Amino acid sequence: MSQGDKYLMTLRGLLNRLVVGLLVVAIALLTAFTAPAPAAASDSVHPSLPELMVYRSPTCRCCGHWVDHMKAAGFEVQDVVTEVMAAIKAQYGVPEALASCHTALVDDYVIEGHVPATDVQRLLSEEPDVLGIAAPGMPVGSPGMEMGDRVDSYTVVSFTQAGDTAPFAQHP
Repeated sequence: MSQGDKYLMTLRGLLNRLVVGLLVVAIALLTAFTAPAPAAASDSVHPSLPELMVYRSPTCRCCGHWVDHMKAAGFEVQDVVTEVMAAIKAQYGVPEALASCHTALVDDYVIEGHVPATDVQRLLSEEPDVLGIAAPGMPVGSPGMEMGDRVDSYTVVSFTQAGDTAPFAQHP
């Protein structure tokens, strides 16, 4: 093999590597400019939601499950464990007939009991002139009160400062 043939083979090898390298760069650039931009995980799943302040008894496990439900829905939750739940309910105007095991505050609203996150989101979206909403008692199948496949029908009600109530949502 002559010196010129060796030179041509080396030159072809370099050109092949250069073409392959350029193709790799072109594909990488094409992918970078055509791929959708990654969104922040919480923003892509949930719009920005306000912080939820939850007051609950230290002995109530279902309240912890409801807190997990609200976090999964995108709420930032401040979890306040307290022994004075009756005083909290009185302080925030929860009618006795609507009382449940935990009380939460979000924006200017009171959320009493196992209210689904979708109802809280609707409340924040519609901004009705009410003090809050409640899932009275502890309805089986509501968030935090899951018991297998059993889901009892229950009504989430709105309530005013004056104590007036109205149906807000029916489940299931």
